[in-house]
Amino acid sequence: FEAHAAEVMKKHGGRLERTVVVAADGSPELVKEIHLVTFPNENAFAAYRKDERLTKFAHLRDQSVVHTELYVGEDGPSDAAR
Repeated sequence: FEAHAAEVMKKHGGRLERTVVVAADGSPELVKEIHLVTFPNENAFAAYRKDERLTKFAHLRDQSVVHTELYVGEDGPSDAAR
């Protein structure tokens, strides 16, 4: 699903910046993936979420994603500014 979603993101100016994998406690077969994605603005993100192409891959998402948490944020200060 991730590769397909990343292609759809690109169509809306979005980008998968980074993926962090964290092993789940006591379940080596389960992992948590944290995806840092960026979009030019909230409207572009909303358009991505409504894109019909994502529906085409929904079955892949259902097979691989147990839970989703969404956090919306903005760039913080750079290390040089600290």
